[in-house]
Amino acid sequence: MKNGGKYSTRQLIAWFWMIFRQVKWQSFINAMSGIIRVALDFAFIWATKLAIDIATGAPITPLPLFHYEFTLFSAGVLLVIIMASQMALGYLGRWIAALLGVEAQNRMQRRIFEHMLRSEWRGREVRHSGDVLNRLISDSQTVVTVVTDTIPQALAVMVRLLCAFFFLYSMDAMLAVSVTLILPIFILLSRLYIHRMRDITRDVRNTDSRIQSTMQESIQHRLVLKTLERVPWLLQYLSHQQATLRQQVRHRTLFSTTSNLVLNVGFGAAYLFTFLWSVNRLSEGIITFGMMTAFIQLCGQIQGPFRELTRFIPAIISSFTAAERLLELEEVPTESDGEPIRFEQGAGIRINDVTFAYEAHSRKVLNHVTIDFPPGSTNAILGETGSGKTTLLRLILALLKPDEGEVVMYSTPDGTGTETSATVSARTRCNLVYVPQGNSLFSGTLRWNLQLGNPDATEAEMNEALLLSCADFVQNLPEGLDTRIGEGGAGLSEGQAQRIAIARALLRRGSILLLDEATSALDHATEQTLLNNLIQHHKHLCVRPTLIFITHRTAVVEHCTQVITFERQK
Repeated sequence: MKNGGKYSTRQLIAWFWMIFRQVKWQSFINAMSGIIRVALDFAFIWATKLAIDIATGAPITPLPLFHYEFTLFSAGVLLVIIMASQMALGYLGRWIAALLGVEAQNRMQRRIFEHMLRSEWRGREVRHSGDVLNRLISDSQTVVTVVTDTIPQALAVMVRLLCAFFFLYSMDAMLAVSVTLILPIFILLSRLYIHRMRDITRDVRNTDSRIQSTMQESIQHRLVLKTLERVPWLLQYLSHQQATLRQQVRHRTLFSTTSNLVLNVGFGAAYLFTFLWSVNRLSEGIITFGMMTAFIQLCGQIQGPFRELTRFIPAIISSFTAAERLLELEEVPTESDGEPIRFEQGAGIRINDVTFAYEAHSRKVLNHVTIDFPPGSTNAILGETGSGKTTLLRLILALLKPDEGEVVMYSTPDGTGTETSATVSARTRCNLVYVPQGNSLFSGTLRWNLQLGNPDATEAEMNEALLLSCADFVQNLPEGLDTRIGEGGAGLSEGQAQRIAIARALLRRGSILLLDEATSALDHATEQTLLNNLIQHHKHLCVRPTLIFITHRTAVVEHCTQVITFERQK
């Protein structure tokens, strides 16, 4: 259950467990590396005590099952071996952790990214693309770091704490218990700390997302900002957001450092107690100088884990906030999978009494609409802005679902009148070729943009598609199909970008072609040539595709067998 719009701790832990199962080997290797490092650290403490006791002539208690007679030289060699092993493990551990961390992060980002691409489209995006990218990159990195690095380190820290306690307890039980009395205080403060820090961290992450969204949109639309002369105003707005972030970070830092100060007072008191206790016992001849050295080191080994936990807690809190933000992206269900339903002999679309509104109780964009687009027909849809033309195409593409009625794809392949039909869904999308309105090109080469329509298209097929779409200007470019364009088709005019988008669509094999204002940026002569190319080309195909144009241009209407006019619903 959610609490105030947030996920419960149980939900977050269950989600973390699912992520852990996907990266368990990375986590296991990092955990084992940390535990081995703990063993080497305690071996070094024991070897240090051994060398000091040998040098001072103190009695040496042999380890169980270990009866080797050490000399000062052999103890020194042992110290060198342990130190070299620590350095080698540190080097190897960092190298492995870096490689495994990148692999785990890539897998995590791909998982969320794939879910977003396969999720249902809601018609109106709730979150800004800058916020989504911030979650996809920063939050996924935070989660992966905690699962593959922080939690394994925390496990090694707990092993270190237990080993240090029992090691010290074996030499002085009273001192071991006294030093660890800070633990109950630490647990109490941690509960208060976690709750408050989680709220503060969530505010910081949300503000950071808003800043990234502002910067991303401003870069995309800097031409608009220049022409409106609103660059200073935008910079002032950004500064206000950054000031909010700075204040939130200052608040988080103050709270964190104050909490750490309280704990450090406790740590300092425990260390001072250990030192005075050891000096007193040494003066009474109860312990050796080697034991005193071991006491002080073991005190550090006990306090060290507590200090590490104070460092891990903010990271874990941040990961819980990141997990909440990523879970919000995964709330949208994915489209249903299944075998594609392909109409090999052509298809038409039947709109049966369809009603649709983007939000409940809002204006109906479509209200009891019934239309038939017969197989092989050429259709034009006219109407004022907001009358539902693009919405109709989205229903045909199964990007949206009607509130009432149904959208059916059908075909009569055998000529006997026997109809094959299916309600449109992601499974029927394989029959559709869609050219959206506006510039829809990706940065990269023109070849790569065309391959989005058909990755297996040959050079000849690409050139044919370019010719049909009046985009054969590409062949006159110095680098031809390998010409690179920038974000949003930078380097091409709007008309050229539209023709490339049409060529890309023509490379996709489908029996229904949907064009949403796809010729709006073309001059009259080029538009006429392109329409003639499309219609004449499709006339000679064995199976004539169904063409549906959304347009305001009379040049398109002249070529259509059916013209439908939409009116805006009140």
